[in-house]
Amino acid sequence: MFRIFCESYDNYISQYKDVAFQNEYRFKIAQPLKLLKDLDEYEIARKDNTLEYKQISDLLFFMEQQIERFPKLKAFLWTLESRDIKGHYFGVVYEKDLMEQVKLVNMFLSLLYWDNHNCH
Repeated sequence: MFRIFCESYDNYISQYKDVAFQNEYRFKIAQPLKLLKDLDEYEIARKDNTLEYKQISDLLFFMEQQIERFPKLKAFLWTLESRDIKGHYFGVVYEKDLMEQVKLVNMFLSLLYWDNHNCH
């Protein structure tokens, strides 16, 4: 599940290589998700209590509340918790943005951005 998320995130972000697209809403809401891919970066952000850490914490907290609507989140959150990545509410992200991020993560977990050509 974690590998699917990471590779799907990379595939999704690669759509925005052109700088002209990097102001798009869907690109911007995906940016904080990069912390979930890199445990070292996550730890640094957590220790420094950065805005990106707070954004991810809000998202993870929100995801926990959305498990009934998006069941794939349960296994993904368990995978993150096993890596000591847990949600906490900081209130720095609008609920509309959180919902869009949850939908995006759910698409990742549903293999919408999975490139099976990379699998050997």
